[in-house]
Amino acid sequence: MPSPATLGLCALASLALLVIPGPAVLFIVTRSVEHGRRVGLASVVGVHLGTLVHVAAAALGLSALLVSSAGAFSVVKYVGAAYLVGLGLHRLLSRPDPEAGADPLARAGSVRTALAQGAVVNILNPKVALFFLAFLPPFVDPRRGPVATQVVVLGLLYLCLGILSDGAYALTAAAVAKRLRGRAGERGRLVRRGRVASGVVYLALGALAALTPRHTAAARSG
Repeated sequence: MPSPATLGLCALASLALLVIPGPAVLFIVTRSVEHGRRVGLASVVGVHLGTLVHVAAAALGLSALLVSSAGAFSVVKYVGAAYLVGLGLHRLLSRPDPEAGADPLARAGSVRTALAQGAVVNILNPKVALFFLAFLPPFVDPRRGPVATQVVVLGLLYLCLGILSDGAYALTAAAVAKRLRGRAGERGRLVRRGRVASGVVYLALGALAALTPRHTAAARSG
């Protein structure tokens, strides 16, 4: 197990990275503004279910395999990029359902969709695997037990802090959007602008994922 001092240093380093908005934060904020608090928080949970997959992969050495194999990296990178571009085009080309009521995007299916999309977006982001490969090893001490166990503990620490940080982003974004929706005539414009903004964000994230260099590992995953 990592020492208390190591856990403290890892926590501080994690927080320093997490407060910087990355692709995952942009995804969460966009969903929160457009769909509200419940869907925003579901996006947070989905994103960090994806993070959990990468923690497990790092512990099993799969992240190292992903980085060492150009083919594996390219497949994951372009599948993830295509998924994000598809989301962006869907937002830009589709129209809101006028019969959905005062909160058309707060349906039960929207929560499940946000959960699934958040997980897929993070799982298919090769920068997350690269991030854990670069970030966790300095905090691992083979003298303190199995490396895999230490990676899991450190990864779960990062994940818990990420849920708190990204949850704060989701709640703040949803609260600001709710205040704007309460103004006469603002709701319709906000929904339309939110869909356009989210579409542009998804397209940008897809382009960013497609252009990720294979050996770029130091940047925050999101």
